[in-house]
Amino acid sequence: MKSPFVLLFSIVFASIILSCNSTTTSKSSKKTVVETPKPTVEKKVLPAKKSDLPLSVETAIPFLKAYGEKHPENKVRIKTPLGSFDVLLFDKTPYHRANFIFLTKQQYFNNTYFHRVVPNFIIQGGNSDNTDTGQKRRKIGKYLLPPDTRKGYKHHRGVISMPSSEIENPHKLASPYEFFIVHQSPGAYHLDGSYTVFGKVIRGMEVVDAINALPTDKREWPLTNMRMHVTVLTE
Repeated sequence: MKSPFVLLFSIVFASIILSCNSTTTSKSSKKTVVETPKPTVEKKVLPAKKSDLPLSVETAIPFLKAYGEKHPENKVRIKTPLGSFDVLLFDKTPYHRANFIFLTKQQYFNNTYFHRVVPNFIIQGGNSDNTDTGQKRRKIGKYLLPPDTRKGYKHHRGVISMPSSEIENPHKLASPYEFFIVHQSPGAYHLDGSYTVFGKVIRGMEVVDAINALPTDKREWPLTNMRMHVTVLTE
């Protein structure tokens, strides 16, 4: 028979063991709290920038500088009733190249004409007597381009150049909407220094020759309308 002291010690020891087991079970039974993730906040999409059109004398050059950097294309195809020809635009005349690509993508040249033909000299295009051409010009803007004649380009046969504005100006500022192609052989070098050469025909010069051979009226307008359609080449 166990003594009262041993019995008391056994009871106390058992109580301590049970207490410890209860505490451990309690701690291990606690659930892990998972924090609810914060909702993702989407960045606000800024509205599209307002159109820069119509361009003006003050805004044209900064606009064409930025436009030229974003649009590096430098080849176009000009389709006419007599066939098509391709033009390479020079990177060294950046504003004129950017302007021609911009107007082409605006579809300005479509349904304009080669409205001036001077035999054995030039063909000039980019204008028409249609009201929609005037509407396009008003939408795009009224501006002129400064000459860029110090890049070493000469008016060889087949180059594309930009005529001066119809408005008399001492700095030979150019009309951005028109262009001419030299037909004269070997070139029209008396134009050097006065007009900006900004490209050349690289395929289809025979089409230019055919247009230059057309009979014209007293205004030098071809008796057969030479409507054009211009597209940018990406190849």
